[in-house]
Amino acid sequence: MASLAPANESILTADAITDALRDLILNGELGIGVQLKQQALAERFGVSRIPVREALKRLEAEGLLEHRPHQGSIVSSQSVQELIESLDIRIALEARALRLAIPLMQPSDHRAAQKILERYEDSDSPQEWADLNLEFHLTLYRPCGRAKLLKMIEDSVRGIGRHLRAMQSYKVGRKTPQTEHQLILQACMDQDIALAVDLLEKHIEHTQAALQS
Repeated sequence: MASLAPANESILTADAITDALRDLILNGELGIGVQLKQQALAERFGVSRIPVREALKRLEAEGLLEHRPHQGSIVSSQSVQELIESLDIRIALEARALRLAIPLMQPSDHRAAQKILERYEDSDSPQEWADLNLEFHLTLYRPCGRAKLLKMIEDSVRGIGRHLRAMQSYKVGRKTPQTEHQLILQACMDQDIALAVDLLEKHIEHTQAALQS
């Protein structure tokens, strides 16, 4: 696990360890089924086991790790049915956030979302599509001002993101999500809450359908 951190890295916090491990899981360097041992990680990061334990708990909450008896923390896998159920949860959380956010949106929020879509259009990387997709949606939801709700959405998206990239990116590609994003943004700009929420729900449902095709 030499890539986890430079040998001369200064003492890291649980936040930094969480971010480092998350990146390694999401980019595939730590694959599904890999066992993460607290003591080995503590030695690598040059910290006690306390911040490592906290980081592993956070990644379990995000769905990136699962705890197995006698094995400890394992990079998790999800079945198609589990992914579909996770997307059902996303629909509920994100529809609520968008409904609350639209009346509070400013032109600057619309411009920020449009700039993200322009970057999305110029990218050929499924990894970057996933990152920009999350940032686009969070940009629309942040005006709702519900910090816990936003964190739940972000954790949910990150927790299933790597599975969706592997199972869905090449089925859906970039064009369909990009078109749907533009329609959602336009409905937000028009302050049409009902239409925006309906488009958002269908947007996520299309991902569910792609997983089953």
